[in-house]
Amino acid sequence: MMDNSSWLTMYPEIVLLVMACVVTLVDLYVKSPRRTGTYVLTLASLGGLALLHAFYADAGHTLYGFGRMVVSDPMGHWLKCFATIAVMVTLVYSRPYASDRDMLRGGEIFSLSLFALLGMSMMISGQNFIVIYLGLELLTLSSYALVALRRDHTQATEAAMKYFVLGAMASGFLLYGMSMLYGATGNLELSAVFKAIESGQANEQVLVFGLVFIVAGLAFKIGAVPFHMWVPDVYQGAPTAATLMIGGAPKLAAFAILVRLLVEGMLPLAVDWQQMLALLAIGSLLIGNLAAIAQTNLKRMLAYSTISQMGFVLLGFVAGVVNEETTLAANAYSSAMFYMVSYVLTTLAAFGVIMLLARQGFESEEITDLAGLNQRSPLYAGVMAVCLFSMAGIPPMVGFYAKLSVLQSLVASGQGFHIGLAIFAVLMSLIGAFYYLRVVKVMYFDEAVSTDAVQASLDVRLVLSANGSLVLLLGIFPGALMALCADSIVRMLAV
Repeated sequence: MMDNSSWLTMYPEIVLLVMACVVTLVDLYVKSPRRTGTYVLTLASLGGLALLHAFYADAGHTLYGFGRMVVSDPMGHWLKCFATIAVMVTLVYSRPYASDRDMLRGGEIFSLSLFALLGMSMMISGQNFIVIYLGLELLTLSSYALVALRRDHTQATEAAMKYFVLGAMASGFLLYGMSMLYGATGNLELSAVFKAIESGQANEQVLVFGLVFIVAGLAFKIGAVPFHMWVPDVYQGAPTAATLMIGGAPKLAAFAILVRLLVEGMLPLAVDWQQMLALLAIGSLLIGNLAAIAQTNLKRMLAYSTISQMGFVLLGFVAGVVNEETTLAANAYSSAMFYMVSYVLTTLAAFGVIMLLARQGFESEEITDLAGLNQRSPLYAGVMAVCLFSMAGIPPMVGFYAKLSVLQSLVASGQGFHIGLAIFAVLMSLIGAFYYLRVVKVMYFDEAVSTDAVQASLDVRLVLSANGSLVLLLGIFPGALMALCADSIVRMLAV
């Protein structure tokens, strides 16, 4: 028999599971080809769930349930709140695009999105290797199906196959690493693993081998070099709606399992995993930015951009120096969290514009397809420009403060290697600015390919305008989001 606290820790996930089942059943009776009823029910459910997570997070309590297999803490609930909102926004942007490509005929996009979100929630809440792995598999299996949802499209089917094969390899790496850690420590629960490592009783060689496999598996999931090969192909080949579904909200869950596994579970091995993450970050910043310059396909360029952005997130973990001054570690991890949240916010708006410009029989995936966008729609050109400036780290966009916070945490550590990493990251950002500004130049100074006005439904216009405005406003007033991230990380480390 479970105590009440066990059910309280997983109450939002239970609600989400019920919602996913209800949406799947209700969709059987929806006759509209645009799935209006399913769409409204899904958005209403997600809106209520986001408020529930915000309520839990604001309460500030940390509870463990089901034999310490799951945790309910402010960091987890804020990440789940942001992930839920990201899935809502993705569905708003995706519905017109999916409807034009006959992807709504079965309504699977809504139920699969909810099950993917459930997987993310389990990953974020997991305090046990098995729970984290089950959440990861629920997310990835739903993602494979979303990528392959456009059944008659050869590119989408090919992308789904590549994603499935490489994703299975990454899952195998992660599972093998977890099994080695279990063999070395005799525990699956993260705090028990932490204590076993700290006590020095675990076999050091087995621990290091397990750690290598876990870091490799995590690097696959976030698309860090040299485990990045699936990202450009899947981003380009998948329907843009599926690309946003795998490139947006799941990044928040990926950040959570980085924190859960490396910080909460293996902090005594920080010297080892920080060296690995530093190499991954250097490779991601270098390869991601240099490869993006050569791209003509916008989605492929944004894929390489994602690889470089993940390099910055990893730098936040590298900067978390573990010593008696815990403030340095808290600042570093909170800067990585702030970076990931701001990146997801910016990515949503950028892909929202790409889907808005797409129409039946035309994908609007090439950079040249954005030529003269300012002449057709100054509003959407402005939203896209704000997103690109943010990704490039140009003030006063939120991306600038995200990069600045990571660089400050590196410099604050006082280590020469970290200062060198900060200088390298700045140089790579300068290179990266080129391919972002090239797209802005195409939108504002090239001759328009089409003179047709850009049409969008009211919900898409409102959400996209709010999304673009937030990228700018959170750059001008970043304090509240930074404080929220810092408080969440401090509470997590204090447990």
